[in-house]
Amino acid sequence: MTLPERDRRVCWHPYTQHATAPEPLPVVGARGAWLELAGGARLFDAISSWWCCLHGHGHPRLVDALARQAARLDHVLFAGCTHEPAVALAEELVRHAPPGLSRVFYSDDGSTAVEVALKAAFLSWKRRGAGGRTLFLALEGGYHGDTFGAMALGDPDPFFAECAPLLCRVERAPPTLDGLAALMRRHGREAAALLVEPLVQGAAGMRALPRGLLRAARELCDETGALLIVDEVMTGFGRTGTLFACEQEQVTPDLLCLAKGLTGGMLPLAATLAREAIFEAFLDRDPARAFFHGHTFTANPLACAVALASLRLALEGEVPARFAAIGARIEEGIAPLRTRGMVRRVGGIVAVELADEAGGYLSPLGARLRAACRSAAPEVLLRPLGNVLYAMPPACATDEECDLVAAAMRRVVDSLA
Repeated sequence: MTLPERDRRVCWHPYTQHATAPEPLPVVGARGAWLELAGGARLFDAISSWWCCLHGHGHPRLVDALARQAARLDHVLFAGCTHEPAVALAEELVRHAPPGLSRVFYSDDGSTAVEVALKAAFLSWKRRGAGGRTLFLALEGGYHGDTFGAMALGDPDPFFAECAPLLCRVERAPPTLDGLAALMRRHGREAAALLVEPLVQGAAGMRALPRGLLRAARELCDETGALLIVDEVMTGFGRTGTLFACEQEQVTPDLLCLAKGLTGGMLPLAATLAREAIFEAFLDRDPARAFFHGHTFTANPLACAVALASLRLALEGEVPARFAAIGARIEEGIAPLRTRGMVRRVGGIVAVELADEAGGYLSPLGARLRAACRSAAPEVLLRPLGNVLYAMPPACATDEECDLVAAAMRRVVDSLA
């Protein structure tokens, strides 16, 4: 029995309609930007395995960090205990994050990083006697994860509408400067926080946001008192051409959510960075006023050690600049596709949105596009977002490999003619 056949009997895959999906690719190994399939075929990982593989698969520095830490301390609870990898990583994150963020709360993935931020924002207001701020604000097209708080602030269409009766109260605005300003004028003074993705909305189809929107969000939050939460789960660690996307508009949020590239894609780990005032809101001699939140694997030593190695590698190797160069080369390579749709790029993220009356994640064109990725570009892993075909390779991608990706994207689109 083949691996996909065994899989079909017992596994349930994410974001997959098993009634119609083709059998999954049997991946048996990975090195650099390449995946190895059963039977020996190789596949270029053009989407960094859901945007998290930062330096390439199996980077020796990360493997060494993992092995060294595993031999010393594999895991210990982080309630009442501490350890060197967690402290050292927190020190480095605070050093390189936007100035003013001084505390690091560890969790497991992007969704939980967002949950921590939402819960800390809401409860910090209660601790300071402003419990009436029970509303959250967000942008249309946003996606922040699949746990209940994260779902509530994501755009309900198409992923979360069925869960609406179980979600907290949220008001949204179009992702424009005018839309954001109107939202904040109406609701800013009753909101606990505004949550935004900086510069680009990932699941919406790598939609670039207007320049200045993040800066406007900061100013409007300052005017109304609402906290600003920035979701850099996807954009963090160089993807947009700077280490953090916030840097490009000189913005420090009140809470910053990180995951995906935090460990270079090797292990699950997330971090929520907070301003000192939010941390201090929970300081009290009454134990009931603590921040009651945690995960079994909070600050797992293995993940923290790998994340520390990944961050240092990103800084030494000028990964943000490398992503910008990768993105520019792929964008140049798919220039002919401008006649078929809208080509856009933010740092190392390149996308072409194909003209389609329906559009969106569930666009009928999306199914055709996904099938074309398998048939017309079998040597490159591409996973479209509805009618949007995008690439986001790891930083180890060579110029020749970028050209390979661009050629594959052209073939996929051309095959739909």
